[in-house]
Amino acid sequence: MVHVTFKENPVTLLGTEVAAGDKAPDFTVLSNDLKPVTLNDSKGKIRLISVVPSLDTGVCSEQTRKFNEEALSLGDDVEVLTISVDLPFAQARWTAAEDVKNVKTLSDHRDLSFGEAYGVAIKELRLLARSIFVIGKDDKVAYVEYVQEVTNHPDYDKAIEEVKKLTNE
Repeated sequence: MVHVTFKENPVTLLGTEVAAGDKAPDFTVLSNDLKPVTLNDSKGKIRLISVVPSLDTGVCSEQTRKFNEEALSLGDDVEVLTISVDLPFAQARWTAAEDVKNVKTLSDHRDLSFGEAYGVAIKELRLLARSIFVIGKDDKVAYVEYVQEVTNHPDYDKAIEEVKKLTNE
């Protein structure tokens, strides 16, 4: 069981913990134009899923910009997704203001489908816990990081390294 804190206070994560080797759970989130997006929409690609509580906070903004920069070097076989519970309109505004074009921002605000499927929905805050998931072309989870303190950064280098391992297979 994953133990996560937010500002050093324990929080309750809803859903099922995902581990490397698991089949990636499906989910339905919303694109910035309010269209449903599922895991299957990126089938046949390697997926790096960066999960943040809100794009309008410092660490979340830095995390998304970092993966936006890295996405250029990962190739066409890799899809980089950032999922938060921010409204799609807020995500669109943020990506335009930050000139983020290499990452797809997706919203789980409607029903926490992603958050519960991946065990990152924070019960007390209705936010998602900071985490990283790398999913292979075969829909198997290759790498997982549940960041223990939500306000901390993930291990960017390890996530990128895991994506690159999959691209070289």
